[in-house]
Amino acid sequence: MTSDVTGTSRGEHLPDPLTGTEILRYSAFTGDPAGGNPAGVVLDASGLDDAAMLGIAAEVGYSETAFVTGGDPAARRFRVRYFSPLAEVAFCGHATVALAVALAERLGPGEIVLDTLAGEIPVSTAADGAGAVRATLTSVPTRSRPALATELHDALTALRWKPDDLDPVLPPHVAFGGNDHLVLAAASRARLADVDYDFDGLAEVMRRYGWTTVDLVWRESPERFHARNPFPVGGVVEDPATGAAAAAFGGYLRALGLVTAPATIAIRQGEDMGRPSDLLIDVTPQDPRTRVSGQAVPIPGQG
Repeated sequence: MTSDVTGTSRGEHLPDPLTGTEILRYSAFTGDPAGGNPAGVVLDASGLDDAAMLGIAAEVGYSETAFVTGGDPAARRFRVRYFSPLAEVAFCGHATVALAVALAERLGPGEIVLDTLAGEIPVSTAADGAGAVRATLTSVPTRSRPALATELHDALTALRWKPDDLDPVLPPHVAFGGNDHLVLAAASRARLADVDYDFDGLAEVMRRYGWTTVDLVWRESPERFHARNPFPVGGVVEDPATGAAAAAFGGYLRALGLVTAPATIAIRQGEDMGRPSDLLIDVTPQDPRTRVSGQAVPIPGQG
């Protein structure tokens, strides 16, 4: 990586005391550092092995940290890996938005391509008149299938939910947008607000079925949803904003035939945990990919 990428222009960047690696901290899907989902960003991880990256992610303590392991700044193409405090994940949406904004602040707004374990992720970045940067990632092709009876039973047991807590119009599915996510639609906003699950039990269920998060949603209107995303397999009780789950949710809506023309759908997340986040997804019936948009801002004073 060249100095024009790792050099600072905005945002807090303090070195890891063990490796000397500079770690940026951004909050994604918000314009307020007190909201959104925090992500670590390491712009030069070319000298780090898996153990070092996992150690940094655990030290940072956010749900994910993005590591740029190589690439070509002139071509605006980079290789990226994502680690939670407990394990590597193939793709992370909020850390992608955070990384894209950090790169745009250093290279200038424009198109960026990220090569991830999930596949190629194009990201478009643009600045508004006040200088705030918004990123729009295009997911890998999505897919969605009905959840099996055993999957649903095990998940509801760990969540301490009952079948009557679910919206009968929006069936349980396992949706993919780079990772697999169980999608469960709550019958009411009150049910979504009351999440008190068995942390170890749900983590075991998610490992058994290969789910990255459980995407709990409530439909306010056809164009607006509220979401919560338990993430115990990553060592985190809940994500305040989950771009990968939002991408998968776009595939879910498409699979159910709920999107019959190009649509922009708002997802409000993090409200119930005091970190409000706003995600926009663009879904087109003929395109299996989902476009996920949001802002990211530096988190000041984090070390």
